[in-house]
Amino acid sequence: MFSYRHAFHAGNHADVLKHTVLLAALDHLLQKDTALALLDTHAGNGLYRLDGDFAQTSGESQHGIQKLLWAYQHGEAGEGGADWPEALRRYVQAVLAHNGAAAAATAAGAGGQRLVYPGSPALLQQHMRAQDQLHVFELQPADMRALQGNLQQGPHAARCHVWHEDGWQGSLRLLPPPSRRALLLCDPSYEMKSDYAQAAQWLGQALRKFATGCYIVWYPVIPRPEAHALPRKLKSLAQQAGKPWLHATLAVRSGQGSGLRLPGQQAQRPGMVCSGVLVVNPPYTLQPQLQQALPVLARLLAQDVHAAYTLQSSAR
Repeated sequence: MFSYRHAFHAGNHADVLKHTVLLAALDHLLQKDTALALLDTHAGNGLYRLDGDFAQTSGESQHGIQKLLWAYQHGEAGEGGADWPEALRRYVQAVLAHNGAAAAATAAGAGGQRLVYPGSPALLQQHMRAQDQLHVFELQPADMRALQGNLQQGPHAARCHVWHEDGWQGSLRLLPPPSRRALLLCDPSYEMKSDYAQAAQWLGQALRKFATGCYIVWYPVIPRPEAHALPRKLKSLAQQAGKPWLHATLAVRSGQGSGLRLPGQQAQRPGMVCSGVLVVNPPYTLQPQLQQALPVLARLLAQDVHAAYTLQSSAR
């Protein structure tokens, strides 16, 4: 079973891809004054301590956000990130904004693991405006309570709604939003094989209810038929609805182990080395921003020579 409880993986390379795409799409949608509905189907805690037991168990942020912060703080990005692509600069600065000036000064040093990493709900709340509404869904009771507490401390708390219910159906219940504008993020754990089929079913139902929403679906690229079939199904659903799509993947290394190990040493699973994001109704600014950001991410997060990215669109 593929396990992806997010506290173990906060700030890893998959988060870097997902949240870079999320903020780039959101930035464009917020340029219009009309209220925007923001929905997250599988919200988690919202905020994660990178020195906590869960994050320390995997150490995945060291190969994700902490690598970016190191490059950012040590001059590679230029002053204020001026030499980095806009989408990447926006993402890193959003993470630093959740940690204050002191953390920003030491984020990439020995104390980097003391960082708080903002999950999708916290990033959406950070950027929402007074006229917007945030709806997040979480079934796990402890995570739901932590999420409530975290969002209550942020801006526009009265417009942030935490729902202790199934995000698949709960999000559909809110479509279409009164403003007829929405950004929806779907990033389940995919712990269950059925999540892949559920993600496709959810997108199909959502497009039938609200065809003009901006939909972002994250998924792991792992050796499983369902994982490889999912982006094809999502693209087909978008095409059937007559809507454009944008598809990005980021791999940080080869998924194949060397096959070498010491006597008595158990073979290690390669883990997730690649993930993808499929965006339906992407803002027209998203593709050019990712064309600039993805090569930089692949270079900075590379764990071997096989690090790579792809970017495809329905307009090709």
